[in-house]
Amino acid sequence: MQHIINSAQTCLDCKKPKCQKGCPVNTPIAEMIRLFLAGEIKEAGKKVFENNPLSIICSLVCPHEKHCEGHCILNKKYTPVNVGAIENYISTYYMNYKQFEKVPSNGSSIAIIGSGPAGISLAMILALKGYQITMYEGNDKIGGVLRYGIPDFRLDKSILDELLEKLKAVGVQIRPNTLVGKNITIDDLFRDGYKAIFIGTGVWTPKKLGLKGESLGNVHFAIDYLKSPKAYNLGKKVIVIGAGNVAMDVARTAIRNGSSEVSIMYRKGFEDMPAEKVEIEYAKIDGVKFNLYKSPLEFTSNAVKYLTTNEIENIEGFEEADSILISISQKPRDLIVSNTTGINVGQDGLVITNDRGETTREGVFASGDVVTGARTVVEAVALSKKVAIAIEEYIATLKEQEAC
Repeated sequence: MQHIINSAQTCLDCKKPKCQKGCPVNTPIAEMIRLFLAGEIKEAGKKVFENNPLSIICSLVCPHEKHCEGHCILNKKYTPVNVGAIENYISTYYMNYKQFEKVPSNGSSIAIIGSGPAGISLAMILALKGYQITMYEGNDKIGGVLRYGIPDFRLDKSILDELLEKLKAVGVQIRPNTLVGKNITIDDLFRDGYKAIFIGTGVWTPKKLGLKGESLGNVHFAIDYLKSPKAYNLGKKVIVIGAGNVAMDVARTAIRNGSSEVSIMYRKGFEDMPAEKVEIEYAKIDGVKFNLYKSPLEFTSNAVKYLTTNEIENIEGFEEADSILISISQKPRDLIVSNTTGINVGQDGLVITNDRGETTREGVFASGDVVTGARTVVEAVALSKKVAIAIEEYIATLKEQEAC
């Protein structure tokens, strides 16, 4: 607690806080800290929650060094304010204190497909405005990428269980183990009275390298591994192909689950890695090694055949491995769009929307990774806030037309 107070006291309370501008959801950071230090923690929590219903999660998993803390004026000469820790303390206090209750219905029902960050934030925003929300989730528990794509050491999943209770308290109905697109379609949802439908199903289909050996028993896709790492027996020596944030999560998870020699194989150098610098540093601290300037050519039952990619010479070689984890990004499933007319997608399978989240089919909206590709939680929340406004305006227009 003392270190949080100490960090909060270093805030300069800037008149035009750059930290707020650097936040994708425009969190009122300076005001939050001012209220916190003044003993108004409940009011601070209220402002943060109303701005971002997933503040308790974003405070833990956001790349703060890229957003708020990265824009802090103190960065120039000193240590930036520890915004993440301060926000998490305030948000945790507020979520424990706040009594969530169902508000009177406004008579309009909305279907939300997917219970990841985009779906949860949208459900909370609209439910608190009186909309009747039903959330469809393909798994038995809510959370999407928060539960099945972020390791436990980065996010305590009990937070999601608490969020579930909050959603129920405000009247959100959850339909688990339900994949919309096959037995239940978009047309079925409209038939049954939903005024608007939101798609926030994320990106769960791993991209393949197309290399020989990719179907072998010791080769796995990173996104599948993160869903249930304890179900895998990777052995002692593991090679992760790829160098994004997911690759770092996978490597660190493998170490925590008994693999003693885990390395990242990447075709370029550190400076070209798509992972955040802090994630790379965390991986190094955890003991992850890096095989740079090597591009895989083939997978075998006990090794990766690779080609060096430095400018001096291209040499083929073998790197032994008990298991190989492929982490080169993901794309959306096509379950919904393949069973629905009018929803256009791009060549990468991502749903096409305008900047308000409106798809090419009237009444259907989308945001989050299914639209942008794999991005951060806070970016998904920012998009969902825009979608919430668009859905409200759309339903208001419908009511006006029905009244005529």
